[in-house]
Formats: sequence, C-alpha cells, structure tokens
Amino acid sequence: MGAPPRPRPLLGERASHDATYRAFVKLAAERGQETSGHHNRNYVLPLTPGMARMIGGEAGTSVTVRVRRPDALPVVIRTWQNEADILAAVRGVLPHAPQCLLKRDDFAIHSFVEGVPLSSVCDNGKPVDTLLIKALAGLLARMAQVRRGALPALPAVWPRNDTDSQGFLRTLVLLADQQVRRPNRERFGGLFAALGIPQDALAGLAGRVPAMARRPYSLLHADLHRDNVIVSYAGDPPLICVDWELATYGDPLHDLATHLVRMRYPADQWAEVVDSWAVAMQEVRPAAVNGLAKDLRHYLAFERAQSVFPDVMRAARSLEESFTQTSLDEATAEVRRALEAAAEPLRLVGVPREGEIRRALFRWLVSRMNGDISGRAWIAKAFEWRPDRRVPERPDFPPAAVREALLAEGAAPAGRVFKGTAHLNTVVTVPGVEPPVVVRRKLPEVCRRERGFLSEHAVLRAIEESSVGVAAPRVLALGEAYQGDTIALHTYVGPRDVDRPPSHPVHGLLPHEADGLVDQLCALTHVRYKQVDPTAGEGAFHRWLRDQLVALVRDLPKESQQLARHLGLPDADRLRLILSRHEVSHREPALLHGDLNPWNLVRRDDRLALTIIDWEMAVVGDPLYDLVRHMHLTPTRPEIRDRMFRRWERLLPAEYTRDWRKDWRMYRELEIVRSAYVDLDRIVTGTGLDAPNVRRAVDSYAVTLAVATGSLGLPVRSTANPYLARALA
Repeated sequence: MGAPPRPRPLLGERASHDATYRAFVKLAAERGQETSGHHNRNYVLPLTPGMARMIGGEAGTSVTVRVRRPDALPVVIRTWQNEADILAAVRGVLPHAPQCLLKRDDFAIHSFVEGVPLSSVCDNGKPVDTLLIKALAGLLARMAQVRRGALPALPAVWPRNDTDSQGFLRTLVLLADQQVRRPNRERFGGLFAALGIPQDALAGLAGRVPAMARRPYSLLHADLHRDNVIVSYAGDPPLICVDWELATYGDPLHDLATHLVRMRYPADQWAEVVDSWAVAMQEVRPAAVNGLAKDLRHYLAFERAQSVFPDVMRAARSLEESFTQTSLDEATAEVRRALEAAAEPLRLVGVPREGEIRRALFRWLVSRMNGDISGRAWIAKAFEWRPDRRVPERPDFPPAAVREALLAEGAAPAGRVFKGTAHLNTVVTVPGVEPPVVVRRKLPEVCRRERGFLSEHAVLRAIEESSVGVAAPRVLALGEAYQGDTIALHTYVGPRDVDRPPSHPVHGLLPHEADGLVDQLCALTHVRYKQVDPTAGEGAFHRWLRDQLVALVRDLPKESQQLARHLGLPDADRLRLILSRHEVSHREPALLHGDLNPWNLVRRDDRLALTIIDWEMAVVGDPLYDLVRHMHLTPTRPEIRDRMFRRWERLLPAEYTRDWRKDWRMYRELEIVRSAYVDLDRIVTGTGLDAPNVRRAVDSYAVTLAVATGSLGLPVRSTANPYLARALA
C-alpha cells in the first residue's frame, strides 16, 4: 500500500501556499541559473526549507523552475497541454526523466537532472560520437515501451487506427495549420504572403500525403535536439531527455525525422543515425521500421514545411528585440534558409531573393513600431518618401496619407496582399481617405520578357482626365521609398469589404461582362493618347508588334533558346522570315491595355461589370489587338467571342474596325507564338510562376507548343529525350 493521501489544504492555507510558491518563483528569476527556451524560462536553484516542506523535497536539492513566457508565440504543435501528465507516464520506463513536483497555470517545478546539455559539449553542425548516436537511438526506441494506457487521453482528431501512418502525418499537417499558422495569421499573415507562402500551403500538403507502410504508434518526444539531451555526470544512464511538453503519440518515424533535422547533424552522419535507430527499434518493436527507406522522406518534408512558419516568425520577432543592419541581415539569411527548405514540400513557386526578403521584414517591423521612430535611425528610413514630380500631389491624398499607407502596408493581413509577376500589391485603409488604397510596390530584380512602353501613371491620368466610360484605378501618388523601392499608390477597386478577395473572371466572361468590357475598349478610343505617346500612330502596328516579338526571342537566355530549338521553335531570324509573310490592314490607333488576362479584370456591380487594373503593358495601337489578345489570355467560348466581335463592330466607327474579319487571326497567331516562347522561358527560369495567370499558362504548355508550331507551318519535333516531352505535357 502507498502512503495515505495528503489532506487538501483549506482555502486560507492554499492562498498561503500559493504566496510561498510565487515568492520562490520570484527568487528563481532573481538568483537562479537561467537556461531559457523558446516557450519557457528555466531557472535552476536549490529548494528553500519552506519550499521543500511544501512539495515534499529536501532543502538544498536543486530544482528547475519552468516559467511560461507570456509573450511566447504559438509556434509548436501540442498534443497535450500538461507536461506533468507526460512525465508521470514516462517515469516507469525512463525513471531518470525529470519529475514534476509542482504545477500551476504559468509555472512548474521539476526535479533537476544532473549533467550538461549535449549542446554545450557538441555544437550544432558538429559530428556526434558514434557511441552517443547509439545511445540517442536507444532513447528513442525505449519510448516505444511506454504504454498508451499510461498516457493522457488523445485529442478527438487523432486517427482511430494505431498503425495508420498516413492518417497520423495528415493529422500533423492539419494541426500545424490550426495551431501554428492560423493563430499567427493576423500578425504575420501579410509577411507570409509577401514572402510567397500561400494561405492554403499546409492544406495543400495535407491533401498530398501519400499512402505509407503501417507502423505501430508509440510515445514520441518530438523535440529531441542537443539542448534537450542531458549528458549525465554519473553515466548511468549516459543520456537523459528533458523538455517533454511537445511529446505526442504516433508513428515513430516522425520522431526520427524531427531528431535528424533539429539535431543539426552533418549530412554525412544521417545514414549512421538512421541505421542506429533501425537497429535499436528492431530490438524493441520490429514493426516500427516497416517502410523506413521509403517513408522517412515524407516526415522530413513535413518537418521542413512546417518549420518555415516558426522560423519566419522568430526571425521577424528578433528584429523587434534588437534591430541593426547586422540583425536584419541575419534574419534575412534565416528566412531565406527556411524558405529554401520548405519550397519543395509546400510547392512554393520560387524563393524570393535576399533584397525582397529584407524589404518584407523591414516593412513588417516598421508596422509593428506603429510609427514610433524616435531615436531609431534605421526605422526612420522607412518614411523617407521621395515623390515623383510627374504625379502632382493630390489635395485628397497629401504626404501624410502616403506615410499612413506605407505604415499600414507591413501590417496588412494575408488576404490583402497580392503578389503578381512584377509587383507586390497590398490593400490598406488610410484614416480619412475613401476608398481603400493599393500600395503597388515594384518587386526588385524582376526581369519581364514582355516590355512595357508607356508609364502606367501617365496612362491612368489620361483615362481619368478624359472622363470616358472606362473603369480604372486612380493614381494617388508615385515615388521612391526605402532602398530605392518604386511605389505607386492607387485607389482600390475590389469589394467594399476589403477582407473579401476580389473576384476575377478566370473561367471566362459572362455575357454582361463581355458587353461591359467591349464598351470600355470602345471608350478607350476617346482617350487622348497623344499626351502619353506623342509619336503613336506613325507606323504599322502589326509590323512593330512582330518586330518586338522577334527581338524578345533574340534576347532570351541561352538556356531558353536551346530548349526552344530542341522543341522545334525557330530562332529569331527564321521567325522573322516566317511572320513577314502576313500583313494586316491599317486601322485608326487607340490606347490599348495590352494585357487583358482575367486577373487584370475585377468584377463590379454596375453596367461596366469589370474594372480594368494593371496598365503597365499599355500601348497605343490597333484596337483589334486588345480584343484578340484578351481572347487568347482568357478562356472564351465561341458564342462569347462572336458576341464581343459583333458588339465591338457595331459600336465603333469603320476606321477602327475595317477588315477585322480578315486580320484577327493574324493577331491570334502572333499571340500563340509569343506564348510559346514566353511560357517556355518561364518554365526554364522559374520567373513569375507564383502569379496565377502565369501558372495556368505554363500548366498547359504542351498544347501551346503544338498550336504554335502548327500555326507557323512547322512540324512538331520529337525531342531526343522522350522524358522531356512527357514533362512538358
């Protein structure tokens, strides 16, 4: 029989005890030896006589006081909330693990484990001795001997089958989304979006978890790195695990994966660690190594994928604590490393370059300062606004409004951040300004193959001043900010509820939308285009367009040209020869948008039906071209195409439409051929693949290539490598 239960203290005694406990915690913070972690502050100190009596210990015995950080970010997956329950469960199998002596909501007192952390004798990245590797593998294997019945109850979301490896990994991914990403989305969601991490990245990963071999579940430490391994002084046992608050119950391969990544083993030791784990686990639970060679990579991919969220958040938070150019560079490097590691499992489309990451972190930090830049020279740089005098200051948008918009940019939630091929667009609200504002920041180091010829701000001003029936944003300001970033501020044309994403006709136009777009293209013929392009209309537009395409092909990188040649696309000189056989009739020029893809059309609830955005590809030329290029970039049913042509011809004078039935196919052929080169270059270089219009184009490249070579009268070449053709398909 055990000792009789200790009588519960009366209310007054309990209050007295709590006061003593908290006095001891205060003493620990003042005099204890601190070893801080991400989630707790840990203090080591001897028990006072009074404290020893209350918790049944011996005065002078060292204990660890674990105090929960009140400002700790939710950056980890927790299966159980009470570490004391876990420690009680493992004590029978791992008797040297810490024992919880006292637990309160915000602190706990644990028995102290004598020894030194492995990290203090063997730094991250350094090789670990073979005997230590075997001892670590033995520790992980012994955890499989802890009975499920001794553990706390599992959450309701847990797989019902205790061997369902696929179900366990899918549960982990969904918990990472629920417990890590979602609680932090208000504070960091805009930063994630600016770095190219979609809101549904983890949901997508959960949907891609493959079938795996079945392995019996067991207790997992789930955070076994060098700081959480104590090398004991006595050597019996040689190693002891501490910090069990992230422990879970599931596929033991998950524990091996987290251990491999978080221990920071040198790459050449990974095989040794895996082999040692397999040998140790074979002795305890042979079925746990089923499918090891095939399935370990899935857990490694998850560890890298979910780590991008805490790594980015910690890097950003570090700048709040200490901001210098050095700390900004270090945070930038850490974020880039995390993005590169997560890129493949999360299917991130390209990793931003260091300059883009640095700017995103800086904007986030400035937003956290809430404009308080006193005594902070580096932060003050964020408000160095150099206006471009080509856009006069507007009475309804003074410099103070610009400052407010830039301040709000870094704090915008993910749903208000839209990353395009050349710009990062952030929707913000500015006090006293209606409607909301789009901060349109040009992405650094972006190379666009298709050149723009007119200034977007000049085009939008010309449309506004012409007072024609064209729905387009208004330019509020233009200038340069921190590190020479080019920024335009436009009126926002999306839904009234700025937290609701804008709707785009990605599957094609509805009949009333087709009518609204045609009406606006016709209205563009009334814009005084000479004020944006004084030399416009002096040459044959189709010939100029053809020459631009030939120049684009000639300037492609060598790798893109080489692949184009292997796929049967002609070089620049031969392309010029083929295209020169066609000429089109002259039509009166007008201002054209030049890039009417669905994502540049925003649905609205009025007669115009659509607002046209992103005018940086605008040009003056043949009105027929804008209509045909739109039909090329947007899924267009034959009946909608015919409807648009009929309405366009009926509304415009003959000088804008003559011979269109003969010529429209010439423009369509030109655009198909252009796409064959541009999309191939995007596949080779990875440029712009995070933009939805680009993603859709490259996903159907095999069809584009076949149609382009056919329109040029060339045979589809069978490549020397059949796998290349299959990959493009």
